[in-house]
Amino acid sequence: MITVKFILLAIILGISAFIGITISKKYSTRVKELKEIQRALHIFEEKIKFTYQPIPEVFAEIADKCSPSIAQIFFDASVNMEYQFAGVAWEDALDNSKTKLTKEDIDVLKGLSKMLGNTDLDGQVSEIRLTEKFIDTKINEAEFERRKSEKMYRTLGLTVGLTIVIILV
Repeated sequence: MITVKFILLAIILGISAFIGITISKKYSTRVKELKEIQRALHIFEEKIKFTYQPIPEVFAEIADKCSPSIAQIFFDASVNMEYQFAGVAWEDALDNSKTKLTKEDIDVLKGLSKMLGNTDLDGQVSEIRLTEKFIDTKINEAEFERRKSEKMYRTLGLTVGLTIVIILV
């Protein structure tokens, strides 16, 4: 009987620690996704500047080179561009994305839609660079938040688990 009790207490402790770790991973995932988007925007800038490919083709190529969550945004945008304006397709893809990006991050990325496909090459390149700078700021904010919150949530999960175990003992 006592063995079963200790096994259940260990399971409770493990589950609470797992929950804390899972919540803390959200912060590091956001940083990775922002860096991936920044890399994708750099590829986008270089492709339209030097190859003069249409935006849907460039987005499809970027989707092949990115991590799955970010690739889905670019793939959806390229598919949507077949029947929508580029800016609208980009916003729809961002709205339907399944990432750890915050609303503020997505709003920064939506800023790109205003010029996407509506201006000449120089206008689009300058808008991409501006968005990259905003993303760089968001990466710094996300890094700070990750350092602050990641350890806290892991520790909190373990502490809550230990508290429950102590109460039940």
